[in-house]
Formats: sequence, structure tokens, C-alpha cells
Amino acid sequence: MVLAKRPAATAGTLRSWLLQGLQTDREQIEHGPHVKHPWWRVMCLTGVDYFSTLGYQPGIAAVAAGFLSPLATLFLVGLTLLGALPVYRQVAAESPYGQGSIAMLEKLAPQWWGKLFVLALLGFAATDFVITMTLSAADATAHILENPFVPDFLDGQRVLVTLVLLALLGGVFLMGFTEAIGIAVLLVLVYLGMNAVVVATAVVHVVGAPQLVVDWQRALSLNFSGPPAMIGLSLLVMPKLALGMSGFETGVAVMPVVKGDIQGRIRGTRRLLTTAALIMSGFLVLSSFATTVLIPQREFEEGGSASGRALAYLAHQYLGDWFGTAYDVSTIAILWFAGASAMAGLINLVPRYLPRYGMAPEWTGAVRPLVLVFSAIAFAITVIFDADVDAQGGAYATGVLVLMLSAAVAVTLSARRKRRHGATAGFALITAVLAYTLVDNVIERPDGVKIASFFIAAIVITSLISRATRSTELRVTEVRLDPLAERFVNEACGDIHLIANEPNARDQAEYTDKLREQWINHRLRTAEPVLFVEVSVPDASEFETELHVKGEERFGHRILAIESSAVPNSLAALLLYLRDRTGSVPHIYFHWAEGNPVVAMLRYLVFGGGDVPPLSREVLRQAEPDPERRPRVHVG
Repeated sequence: MVLAKRPAATAGTLRSWLLQGLQTDREQIEHGPHVKHPWWRVMCLTGVDYFSTLGYQPGIAAVAAGFLSPLATLFLVGLTLLGALPVYRQVAAESPYGQGSIAMLEKLAPQWWGKLFVLALLGFAATDFVITMTLSAADATAHILENPFVPDFLDGQRVLVTLVLLALLGGVFLMGFTEAIGIAVLLVLVYLGMNAVVVATAVVHVVGAPQLVVDWQRALSLNFSGPPAMIGLSLLVMPKLALGMSGFETGVAVMPVVKGDIQGRIRGTRRLLTTAALIMSGFLVLSSFATTVLIPQREFEEGGSASGRALAYLAHQYLGDWFGTAYDVSTIAILWFAGASAMAGLINLVPRYLPRYGMAPEWTGAVRPLVLVFSAIAFAITVIFDADVDAQGGAYATGVLVLMLSAAVAVTLSARRKRRHGATAGFALITAVLAYTLVDNVIERPDGVKIASFFIAAIVITSLISRATRSTELRVTEVRLDPLAERFVNEACGDIHLIANEPNARDQAEYTDKLREQWINHRLRTAEPVLFVEVSVPDASEFETELHVKGEERFGHRILAIESSAVPNSLAALLLYLRDRTGSVPHIYFHWAEGNPVVAMLRYLVFGGGDVPPLSREVLRQAEPDPERRPRVHVG
């Protein structure tokens, strides 16, 4: 029997609109609230983040690696195609509900340690996704304010402009997920098309001027002692290019939006990841080579014409200002909307964990309230960092790399568990490379870890507060009785008297003493049929559970045995179930517990026990507002 939840009040136009599509059922949450789309359209949603890095990635590579930029980019592409792509293709197969590698790692640590581990990973995911929104919007603002046609009154207003862009992004998601995907498809097609024109034109100019390639080769030979030195230095600077690897985690986070059954969703997501990686890799290799050969190194430096906009520089130089301006507009548009993939990742990821842990209100199962919350967080981050792109770059790269490393660890352990020795060795090597990349990035930009730590602390604190405030909810989704328990209930003929017993030795003396105690304290008649009810708590960190009630007979006593995450909540759920089944109000009998009430409350929150009688009564009071229909709780 499924216990009906008290529906969230949705009276009022605004409240109804905000909570439209609210999901409280776990199966609903797993399959997502959104209309399904073909994989290539979803690729465009994740691609607005991934592909938008073309706007600044060649410039970052040129500043970090100089003349070695093409070689360092080749190593990055190798890590992408031979490392990140195989890892996330495996994640897609093993975690098809949009929970990503976090779901694979969740099982490694038991009970509360596992929950805290997941919260830490969610902190890094939030860092990645939220900073994606704020950094991309800030970068779009920088492009806008650098345009000579922008009115003078916007000078020095980068925070205001960035906030407006973030508000527009949130507005799109408030309209609907389908609208967001439609905009993403248009922006990606236009942006990739214009980049194809710019890169092709640049390659034609390189082919037509072989002397430039000769000059580049001469510069390499003059600055480096030989190929081993070039390879070594390229590997050392490669972690600085990690921003060009964003997009994989959002690719698996939005899996529930991909059309098809589970196997079709997995196939579609794998096509999505592979296609995006191949497109991006091709653009990165060609653009890095062309920009390094065609653009003087001084132009990449701070204040140079190609600083942060290498391909835009080539678009203006070789295709004219009209095309260059159009390219600038497309870059601004996709940078503004790059946060859409992050927003999509957040609103698909958060409902799969925090509500299930009881660490977020039930309204987090609806899309629009989450959009407002994440938009507000993005506003705060923008104001704190003064919409500065460089100040947020470290946190962005840290979030990306931690999630990639967690995915690599997850698939390595999965392959080992399945005894796939070749795959285990390969994924372990990828894990080692990603670990090196992360450590190097943290040493270079320690501010990223500090920002991520803030997100982790905020998520852990708010989650624990939410868990505490929701602890007296019913927390039971369904009650099932085994055949013997069914017989006990049927033979009681609606006259249900339960004696709560904490199982210890479970010998004859324990049950005899408990029965005598209740006769004395509550004046139970010896002729009244009673059932003992015993609850054991294997994992108090779980929030919502199904109750499987097992009937037992020991020393002539009838016992209903239950395993649950919280004793008071499971007893309340059983009483309500018995009332609805028999039509009579059941009774339950307790004895007062000894000890400090504050300590008892902490024991309840952490271990699921505590002062059971008053807590059981409170759960019943919240679940059944009518005192006449509420099961009776007796304490003596």
C-alpha cells in the first residue's frame, strides 16, 4: 500500500506557476520533468558551454605555451579523445538517469560518510556550473563593452550588464526547457558555421604563405633544444588549457532529456559526447595552429588586439569588419547562453540527490524555483567578483577537473569490479593524468579550491539544516506486509494494540518483562490481543524508505519486525497504514526514555532513534491533522 503524501499547496496563480511540473515521486525525478529531444539538439544545449570556449581557448593556449601552442593543444585533444571521452561514455552507460559519476561513487562510502562525500562532489559540481554561468556572462559583457558602437553610459558598468545577461538567461529557463534548447540549437549552428568560415579562411592563408610556417618552425628551433624539450614543456603547460575540456559533465547530467528508452538514451548520449568532442577537437587543433602562425605573439598579451579573442582578430583581419562584427555578435550570444548548459545540469542534478536525502525542500523537484535560486546565487557571485573573468577562471577549471577526476575514478573502480583488466589499466592511466592536471592547476590557481570550499560548506550546512527541519515528516513511501504479518493483522479483527519494543536479546524474558510492564503501566487487559513491533535501523542516513514488515513468532509472542532509517517515522507510518487498512484507530504503547532530551534529539537526527514516543506522536500530528482519526500514542 502506497502512503499518499500531503500535496503541496498550489493555490494562487504565482505559486501554481512556480510549482508547475513538481515531482515528488522518485521514478518521475529519474526520468526528468522535461520534454524529450533528439540527441543532436541536446548536444547543442551542452555545446553552448563547450563550443563557446573557442572564443578564448586559442588565445589562452598562445599565452600559456607561446610557439608550442599547437603541440600543447594536441596533447589536450589527446586527453579529450583518449581520456575524457572514453570515461564519460562509460559514465553514460552506468548512470543513465543524469546523476553522472557521483551516483557511481555514492555506493563506495556507506551511510553518512557517503552522503557527505556526495555533498562535497555536488559542491564541486555547483562550482563548475555556477561559475560557468557567471564567467561566461562576464566574458560576454567584456566583448560587449569593448565594442566601439556601445553607448558611453555603459562604460564601467560591467557588473550591471552581466547581471542583466544572467537575468535574461534565467528568464529563458522560466519560460521552459524546450525554449532553451531551441535557442541553443540556433546559437550553436550559427557560431560553429561562422567559426568554420574563419578557420577555413585562416588555413587558406597559412597554406598560401608557407614562409610563415617556416618562420614558426625556426622560432621553435631557436627557443627549444629539441623535440623532447618541446614535448616536456607542452605537457607542463597543458593543464593551463583545461578550460577547453568543459561540457562533458553537463553532457551526462542532461541525459534524461535525450529521447528514447534507457538503451536509446545511452546510445544517444554517447553520440552526443563523441560528436561534440570530435567537432571541438578539430576546431581546437586548426585554430591553435592558424592563430599561432598568423598572429604575432605580442598581440596575444594583455592589451593586445588578439588578447582573449584570437579568432575574432582573424575574422576582422581577413573577412572584413562587417563579418568580424557579425562574428563578435555570435560570440557574445553564445557566451551569454553558455550558462544554459550549466543551468540545465544543475536543474537535472540537484533533484536527484538533495530531496532524496531529505536535504532540500520538496519544491526543489520543480524547475522554476531552482532557476530562481541558481540565478540569485549567480547574481551574488557576479557582485562578489565584480564580474571579473580572470578572478573566476581558477574556480571554473578546478570544478571541471575535479568532476572529470571523480568520473575517471568511478569508471576505473567499476572496471575493476567487473574484472576487466585492460579497461582498468587504461582508466587508471587516465585517472593519473587527470590527477596530475588537477594538482598542477590547484598549485597554479589555489583560489579555485577556496571558492569550491565555500560552495561545499554552503551546500553541507544548508543541507543539514534542511534535513533537521524535515526530520519529522512521514518519510515512508510505501508499507508492505509479508504473509505472516498479514495474518497477524487480519486475526486482530481491527482491534490493534502495538507494544513498541527495542530489540536486544530477543529472548523469552525480554518479551515477558515488556508485556508485564505494559499491563502495569497502561492497565492493558490480559485478554486484549497485542502485537510487539520492533524497528532496527541499518542506515539512518537514508531519508525516504519503503517499510517491509516481517511477521515473527517468538516464545508465543507475535512480532512485527521492521527495518527503517528512523524509528519514530516508521512506527507512525505503520500506525497510519493499519488505520487505513482496518478502518479502526490503532493504539501503540511506549515507556518513557531516560536521558537528556537534547542528546536524544541529536540521536534521532543522526542515528534514527532518540526519544521515540514524543517524536512518533509529532510525526503523526503532522501527517494526520484530525485528532479523531489520529492513532493513539500511550506513554507510561
